[in-house]
Amino acid sequence: MTALRTGNLSIGGSGAIGRRGLSLSIGTILALYAIVTVYPLVWMVFSAFKTDRAFFLEPFSLPSEWMLSNFSKAWSVGKMGIGFSNTIGVTLCSLVLTLLVGSLASYILSRFRFKLKPAIVGMFMVGMLIPIHSTLVPLFIIMKQLHLLNTYAALILPYTAFSLPVAIFVISAFMATVPRELEEAAFVDGSGIWGFFVRIMLPISRPALATTGILSFLSFWNEYAFALVFISKASLKTLPLSLNIFTSGFSTSYGLTLAAITIAAIPTIVIYILFQEQVMKGMTAGAVKG
Repeated sequence: MTALRTGNLSIGGSGAIGRRGLSLSIGTILALYAIVTVYPLVWMVFSAFKTDRAFFLEPFSLPSEWMLSNFSKAWSVGKMGIGFSNTIGVTLCSLVLTLLVGSLASYILSRFRFKLKPAIVGMFMVGMLIPIHSTLVPLFIIMKQLHLLNTYAALILPYTAFSLPVAIFVISAFMATVPRELEEAAFVDGSGIWGFFVRIMLPISRPALATTGILSFLSFWNEYAFALVFISKASLKTLPLSLNIFTSGFSTSYGLTLAAITIAAIPTIVIYILFQEQVMKGMTAGAVKG
């Protein structure tokens, strides 16, 4: 009996040590991954305070002289105020349209059955496979024929169209997990389809809507190719286009460029930090509830 007890203690102890070692290994891997991921961002911020000479002589060291003027120069020379206002307007309009159309389409596709449903779902899924930039030339021709070049609509419409497949994929997967009993109870209480959608489905789907909103916001905020092709007026240029002014064919002002990129990245970092919990819920809710 003593031998058995000793054996059990030995087995239990080795199992605990094994689990502790596995947890330590996973923690180490995650810590290294976090360092690799965060380091470029930290390097960018510190390099934004350097002169071009210091950037080349000491690229991986802290600034010996902190050039706070880089940020004011980047803001004024790059006319980033105009870029910020244009980008905010285009991003908000595209975001509202994406969430509105995406939630409505997702509600129909997840809660109703009809003959064309597989074809519509397949069409949206195929839309996720199309490389966005392969459509630049045909879209440019269409925008030119519709006289939409150098307008906000030239950006808002493509942004919304290309973000809808992902939006519908995420939101419809979440809405499909909502119990049918809840819908039937709402109808028994006198709520119609529209009432159930507005009063019950949308509040329940906030994690999925937040996830879609964050992903779409990052895509709209950082988009460059469409803005470069469809917008040529200086008064309509978005924030990514404002970064071009610091680079010429023969030289680049790295201090000003990194300062401008840091300024442009601040809103996306803040938005993600504020809504990261909702994003995590939206990405995992379908797997948990199903």
